[in-house]
Amino acid sequence: MAGNASKGDPRTTLEFLLRQQPRTYEEIARDFERLAEELGENVTLSARHLRRLASGERASTTPVTRRVLQQMFGKPLDELLMPWSGGALPAVAESTGLVLTTRQPAADRELIEMAARRAKSFALAAGQTELTSGVMEQVHADVQRLATDYPQLPLSELLPDLITTQDTVFTLLEQQRRPAQARQLYFLAGVTGGLLAKASHDLADPHAALTQARTAFVCADNADHNGLRAWIRGIQSLVSYWAGRTRESVRYAQSGAEFATSNTSSVWLPMNEARAWAALGNANAARAAIERAENAWDRVQEDEVDELGGLCSFGRTRQIYYAAEALSWLPSQVTAAGDYAARAVEAYEDTSSPEWAFGDQAGSHSALAIARIQAGELEGAAEAVAPVLGLAPEQRINGIINCTQRVHRALRDSPLADAGADLQERIEIFTRTPLKPLSR
Repeated sequence: MAGNASKGDPRTTLEFLLRQQPRTYEEIARDFERLAEELGENVTLSARHLRRLASGERASTTPVTRRVLQQMFGKPLDELLMPWSGGALPAVAESTGLVLTTRQPAADRELIEMAARRAKSFALAAGQTELTSGVMEQVHADVQRLATDYPQLPLSELLPDLITTQDTVFTLLEQQRRPAQARQLYFLAGVTGGLLAKASHDLADPHAALTQARTAFVCADNADHNGLRAWIRGIQSLVSYWAGRTRESVRYAQSGAEFATSNTSSVWLPMNEARAWAALGNANAARAAIERAENAWDRVQEDEVDELGGLCSFGRTRQIYYAAEALSWLPSQVTAAGDYAARAVEAYEDTSSPEWAFGDQAGSHSALAIARIQAGELEGAAEAVAPVLGLAPEQRINGIINCTQRVHRALRDSPLADAGADLQERIEIFTRTPLKPLSR
């Protein structure tokens, strides 16, 4: 049952309705996502967000989220968030009633998903000697889904499918293939390797991350795909940056530039370089790299990598966040860092955007907190980092932990250290439960 009746009366109408359901908040959030997909709405809802809405802690959300919630419960969100009066609610018409009560039972969904997995396994086996177009389309669709979902879903929800997909592609490559099919399979193997490199990094294992990335680069060579080579160099630069190997991060970014002739990696690589240079304290090199990234947009033409979307593409919102983080390393750039960070925070408020990513959103808030600490604004810094400290443990990936530790260090080294002792303690509590221990 969502919620706990022993905790007293429901605080909102929404919480009352949820308590009537024999489902957890996580299951209801998944029902929300399925309904959104049926309605053609591109939006997700975390269990934490739903719980905060139901408790009355949060009263605002995006228009698209409001539309889906209204469809689920047959009531406008304003009514759902009203304090619960204690009386009985009027019956809701079946056509617009609580979708939760008419959704397919969980057991049936599991059977359908199992059947889909079996069908896919059969299709792959049936095409072993000569891969059909259907097999290739299925593998490509699997990789694309993982690339698209990666920035927006907890790693625990994606990692099993990611490992299975890499194993599938490797298995298909172990057979003799026509050159065109081999090239496409090597391309997909390179992408899955890059995604697993990012996953290893998110679990704070840079050694495994760079191992996956090196194998992915070999696959990119076999596919002879410069856009993929450039993207994997970007992954290597990212992993090295967060591992504290900043000069190595610069080298990977510069090495990738020779391959980044047109796709969005031609913007991502100099932005990676900018962050690394800034971490090294080289303000001039950092600003020059940011300028090169901006100029690169004039030459961008999307390729097969960009078309996968999600983690495989670098957009304007991520560029703004990267600039904010880069400049937040440099006390002389505090005003510019604050401006970029504020823009990034605002951009990432739109959870329906294809560019939305919970990790980059957290990084934007952390960069804004650092800029405000450098400007002597303790209250503003605490407000900026508060949403990050509210993230569930399954979302506390390595980059987010590092971002909050940077906020902690900035506060420790500032004149606000004594006054900010409470915020420092909250950050310390947050970082004690990263994703990695939970996943073992």
